[in-house]
Amino acid sequence: MVKQTVDELVRSLKGIVAVEDGQVKVVDEAKLRGPVLDELVYNGVFAEGEVQATARYLLWELGQALGIRPTSIHDLYMARGRGETGEGWTVPAMNLRTLTYDMARAVFRAAMARNVGAMIFEIARSEIGYTSQRPAEYATVVIGAAIREGYRGPLFIQGDHFQVSAKKYKTEPEAELKAVEELIREAIAAGFFNIDIDTSTLVDLSQPTVTEQQRVNFELCARFTEVIRGLEPEGITISVGGEIGEVGGKNSTEEELRAFMDGYNAALPKGMAGLSKLSIQTGTAHGGVVLPDGTLARVKIDFDTLRRLSYVARKEYGLAGAVQHGASTLPPEAFHKFAEAGACEVHLATGFQNIIYDHPLFPADLREKVYAYVKEHFADQWKEGQTEEQFIYKNRKRGLGPFKRAFWDLPEETRAAIGEALEKQFGFLFEQLGVVDTTEMVAKHVQAPEIHKTPADFGLEGELEIGEDLAD
Repeated sequence: MVKQTVDELVRSLKGIVAVEDGQVKVVDEAKLRGPVLDELVYNGVFAEGEVQATARYLLWELGQALGIRPTSIHDLYMARGRGETGEGWTVPAMNLRTLTYDMARAVFRAAMARNVGAMIFEIARSEIGYTSQRPAEYATVVIGAAIREGYRGPLFIQGDHFQVSAKKYKTEPEAELKAVEELIREAIAAGFFNIDIDTSTLVDLSQPTVTEQQRVNFELCARFTEVIRGLEPEGITISVGGEIGEVGGKNSTEEELRAFMDGYNAALPKGMAGLSKLSIQTGTAHGGVVLPDGTLARVKIDFDTLRRLSYVARKEYGLAGAVQHGASTLPPEAFHKFAEAGACEVHLATGFQNIIYDHPLFPADLREKVYAYVKEHFADQWKEGQTEEQFIYKNRKRGLGPFKRAFWDLPEETRAAIGEALEKQFGFLFEQLGVVDTTEMVAKHVQAPEIHKTPADFGLEGELEIGEDLAD
C-alpha cells in the first residue's frame, strides 16, 4: 500500500485527481471517496520523503478544492461572548490518539447526520509525543477523513495543552519556552488555527496574592499570544485559549480568573486580539480517577463553579466562556450539564481510547503486546501503591505511537466495528452538548479562506522537544 515513488503515487490517482498548472483538481469525486483515498491517507502517514510530502500536499489541496478548509473558531467564540449566538451549546474538542483516520471518519458521519458544525479536532503536546503524530500528519488525516465521508465546511483543528513543562522550565526556562514556540510554528504551518496555551503549570500558590500567583502564567501566555499573532495566515485570527488552573489541582475561583485576565490584557500589546476562552479546573482529572481494579471512580464536577466562571468570562471579558478538561470518562448523565452551565468547550480524549482498547473485536494479542511494552519501557511510571490494573490504565496510551501501524493495519471488519461504536458515542455527545444543527451558526460567523501550499511545505520535520510531565 505504501508507494515507493511520487510517480507511482500520482499514477494511482489517474482519472480521479489532476494536477494542472500547479492546481489540484477533483476529476471524479465518487471514485476519490473510496479505497484510493484510503491509500493516499495511508501514504501521508507511513510513506517517506517526497512520497509522504506529496500525499500530504495533495490531501491539503483536495480539501481546499472541495471547501474543506482548516480555519479558526475565534469569530464564533467572540460572537458568543457578545451574546449573538445564544446559549445552550458546548463545543466538543476531541483528541484523536489512535486509529485517527477511522475515528475522524466516525466523527464526520455522526456530525453530518445531525448537522453539526461546531466541533474541534485536537491533539496535545504530550499526545504528539506518545502517539507519534506530528501536526502535519494529524491535519492531513482529519482532512482525508472529511473528504472520505463527503463532509463540507470549515475544520477546526486545535493544538491542545501546548504546555510548558514545569520541570524543564525550572532548569532551562528559555530553552523550554523556545521549544513551545517551535511547536506553535509547526502547528500553525500545518493548519492548526486554534491553539490552547497552557502555562498554568507555572502558577505559584506560595505567593502572597492571587495576582502574583498567576503572574508567570499570564505573562507567558501573553508572550505566546504575540508569537501566534505574528504567524497568522491572511484572513485568519487564530483562536487562543489560556488556562488558570492545572487539571487535577484545586478548583478555580473568580478571583483567579480576574487576576489572570486583568494581568494578561495588560501584558498584551495594545490593539492585539487576545483570548477567546479560558480553561479552568472544576474537579476532573485527565483520564479519570482509576480504582485499584482498573475501573473508574465517579467524579463529581463542580458545575456551579463552571457556571459562575463562564458567566464572568463572558460578561466581564467578552470571552466565549470557560473550558472544561478531562471529561470523556464521566457518566453519560453528566454531559448535558456542560451546556446548561454555559461552558463554551469541553475536551474529550480517554473515553474514545477506551472504546478502542476495550472493544470485543480488538485483538487480544495486540493488546497484550502493548501492555507488555508499557510494563517494560515505562516501569518508572509505576507509582508506589498502584495496582497493575491502575498502572496499565494510566499508561497504555504510551503504546499508541510504537504500535501505530499495527492499529492502522487491523482488519477492515475490526476497524469498521470499532468505527460504529465510536460513531454512536460521538453522536450521543453531540446531542448532549447541544451542537446539533449548528452548521448554519458556524457558517454565519466563520470564514475559511483558501490557503494553498506546495509539496515543499511538507518537507522533512526536525526534532520536536516533548516533556514527560505534560498534561493530555
